[in-house]
Amino acid sequence: MSQIQITDNHDWRHYSYFVSDGGSESDLQNLKKIADVRIKEMTLDNNPNLLVFPRDLGCYGDDIGDGCIVSLKDENLSSGNIMGFVGVNDTQLDIRSRFAKHDEADYFLHYMLQKVFAVSLFDIKHTLSREPVFDFLLYLFPHFLKRALSQGLFKKYRKFAHNDANVKGVIDVNRHIRENVPFRGSVSYTTRAHSFDNEVTQLVRHTVEYIREKEQGTAILSCDQETRECVTQIVMATPSYSRRSREHIVNCNLKPLRHPFYSAYTALQRLCLQILRHESIKFGREKDKVYGVLFDGAWLWEEYLGVVLRGSGFAHPKNRERSGGFCMFKKAGDDAFVDNNYRRLYPDFYNDEQNFVVDAKYKRFGEKNAGREDLYQLVTYMYCKKSENGAFVFPCEDRQRVRRHQLEGYGGFVSMVPFAVPQQAESYTDFIDEIETEEDELRFVLCKSDEEL
Repeated sequence: MSQIQITDNHDWRHYSYFVSDGGSESDLQNLKKIADVRIKEMTLDNNPNLLVFPRDLGCYGDDIGDGCIVSLKDENLSSGNIMGFVGVNDTQLDIRSRFAKHDEADYFLHYMLQKVFAVSLFDIKHTLSREPVFDFLLYLFPHFLKRALSQGLFKKYRKFAHNDANVKGVIDVNRHIRENVPFRGSVSYTTRAHSFDNEVTQLVRHTVEYIREKEQGTAILSCDQETRECVTQIVMATPSYSRRSREHIVNCNLKPLRHPFYSAYTALQRLCLQILRHESIKFGREKDKVYGVLFDGAWLWEEYLGVVLRGSGFAHPKNRERSGGFCMFKKAGDDAFVDNNYRRLYPDFYNDEQNFVVDAKYKRFGEKNAGREDLYQLVTYMYCKKSENGAFVFPCEDRQRVRRHQLEGYGGFVSMVPFAVPQQAESYTDFIDEIETEEDELRFVLCKSDEEL
């Protein structure tokens, strides 16, 4: 088993560097199977053990589905915004946050995931495991459990075997002869009825009990009131649970669930299988199948900022849901000679009270000038919202000053707002304390009045 470790948004040396660092030529051949392959071609039914977030590829306008995990040109390896863990055959590729240079557990990626998926930082911060990818799977569980149960408890028809005098269903002749000869007044028969206690809810129950056994399990399963209620629902719905039946239940769920009403259970089923089969996936893989869990850094960064700015007056439009945006033109039809779309705009964040529009950028933004498309997009948002201030918010490794530039025409200011990710924290607890200070500073900068800026 070989593990290659890189960071996001980086151009790496020739592959021979990794060979000298413990890799092999077979690792190169395995990496070629996933390099420069579009992510949407590797997910879903082709590789059911590969989880990619956001799950709706491309719905955020970032075209993650058309991107690739890594690029391998002339045997030079490079990475983009994708972070996480991916493996093929005997090669594991760990793509860490580029801010995880001085810690072994990738504090920044852990922290963003915990914030976005509402996992209690207070209970988790002392219990990071030595296997980050497994932590990532556990962080996701409450989110997908709540999303699935919002559609109701999964139920399906099941056959029940009976042997009594109250015949209500179809008589099972073979079983009746086997169990009731000589006749003792009982009849063997079967009934068919809806049941919440089925292989899908049993799979979720086994996952709950498995997580309970982990050091951070109790904190994850009780991260909020809704999660606790969902866990209780699953436990109450599965009275036939038995630890010894875990392998059987897993095998019953290997076929992906397809149900028009319980659509959210498909993702929950896949996640549960990933958690329960984590070791077998790693050490008993199908040849040339891709496995792992990946996160789009741009999506994760934007969602993380949404949590940080929550309660500060900033709206966070949802492009896919067509909610929270605003129109480019005052009247429907005025753009008929432009694109016939009555175009709506969806900035990452905007605050009408503070006259502020914010664009979240995860890529190496502060090291280079803003790109033309990014700049034109932000100015368009500012113009249509009559906002006097626009800002690019991006993570960086060291403290930098806020740079503010005035526009021609109507005026207004475009600001480059850096967010310093702690680099020298000696523990995860220290990292949390330091980054919370940075969050307070960011809210202060974005919520200043125009006179204070």
